[in-house]
Amino acid sequence: MPLGPAPYFHEIAYGPDDGAAHWTTTSDGIRLRVGHWPLADAKGTVLIFPGRTEFVEKYGQIATGLAARGLASAAIDWRGQGLAQRLLDNPLVGHVEHFSDYQKDVAAMMRTARDLELPRPYFLLAHSMGGAIGLRAVMEGLAVRAVVFSGPMWGIRLAPHVKPAAWFLSHAMPRVGRGHSLPPGTRLEHHVLTDGFEDNLLTRDPRQFEIMQEQLIAHPELSLGGPSFIWLREALLETRHLMGRPSPNLPCITFLGSNERIVDLPAIHTRMSAWNGGHLEIVPEGEHEVLMEGDAVTAPLFAQMAQLFLRDSRS
Repeated sequence: MPLGPAPYFHEIAYGPDDGAAHWTTTSDGIRLRVGHWPLADAKGTVLIFPGRTEFVEKYGQIATGLAARGLASAAIDWRGQGLAQRLLDNPLVGHVEHFSDYQKDVAAMMRTARDLELPRPYFLLAHSMGGAIGLRAVMEGLAVRAVVFSGPMWGIRLAPHVKPAAWFLSHAMPRVGRGHSLPPGTRLEHHVLTDGFEDNLLTRDPRQFEIMQEQLIAHPELSLGGPSFIWLREALLETRHLMGRPSPNLPCITFLGSNERIVDLPAIHTRMSAWNGGHLEIVPEGEHEVLMEGDAVTAPLFAQMAQLFLRDSRS
């Protein structure tokens, strides 16, 4: 069973009124937070896998959009971020020992969903780093009926001259005791608080960017800065591993902004071109957070999600 109620910050979530959160633990003893937004007579539950640096409350608005289409939802704070247990002495450094550890978090979330009796069937919405975690999970039999990816991290976008240095440093620095340090060009501050709207890589909507900032200002304990060298090493190895595996036989839509500048575009195009039953939807002028734009952009995307998830509503 879940360990009991966890904090849930209604005032910054902009989600359904009945949102709540619970503590849970993984098989290796890491405490996580799972948030959920129940819905009477829901036609199923969307499991939300957030990206790196994200947290449950960031997905409150998406939970509202899903609820309007008859779907309950749940989201997780991955190990090392949000209110989940931080893994390093400096809690602002994003870290994981092995990328496969996130699959232990997935298992804990699934156990919590069952314990809370969240309505079936289950579907998956996975964003950015959550897209890498989610891809491995569905490859390994995650019990969901369909999946939507948003700007999935199936590769990390690096300039050609930077890639060799990233591979070298991410392997060399841990060997000299610097694995918990930040790679060059990253910082301890959350990028939403240091980048201005005009230069941000996430959204074209000023209000959405303002909400992202408000959330972290109101609750700085949710903030996370750059990744450790070990996280970078593990992410590079994981994305390379995933590229060598076939896609599962599962209905899939991937949303990708035409102005995406964070994740690797060729990796997404390559996978989706070969995904049987998969569809790649390019969002014109979209940035990384295509589901966190104005209604004119997001409404058609939510309609596509609902159509995919509910095309066969038999449970």
